Amino acid sequence: MLRISKMTDYGTVVMTHLAREPGRRFSARELAQDLGIGVATVSKILKTLERGDLLTAQRGKNGGYRLTRAPESISVAEVIRAMEGPIALTECASDSVRCEQEDSCRVQTNWQRINRAILRALEDVSLADMNESISEGGVAQSALAFYREPHKAAL
Repeated sequence: MLRISKMTDYGTVVMTHLAREPGRRFSARELAQDLGIGVATVSKILKTLERGDLLTAQRGKNGGYRLTRAPESISVAEVIRAMEGPIALTECASDSVRCEQEDSCRVQTNWQRINRAILRALEDVSLADMNESISEGGVAQSALAFYREPHKAAL
């Protein structure tokens, strides 16, 4: 099963919440209360996202965290990278790891192709998109279009 970590899921939830009011600063405590996530967890996520240059922090009475760029220009892929590092489904899809089977593997290029398709899909979804409501029918139609013609479908 392909799955992102719970912390990355929460990171996406936090970033999507911040994207609703991109000019506003939010405290960790306020975000925790709004989202129903523990303050310690939210604080850890915020620090990770700040290190990933997706958030800026300001200390003091009117301090808090806010996005470094407009929600339209921050992709879900960037959030995942900030939280987890490079996105790679398998070792051979990663630029930094060399697999023992690499020289004789017949599926490596296909795993890389699959990884690129998933990465493209994650890069095509912005934080602004994450705040848009999509009906179940809309999701189903997008999924069907993707499976029919993945190189043409827009998610």
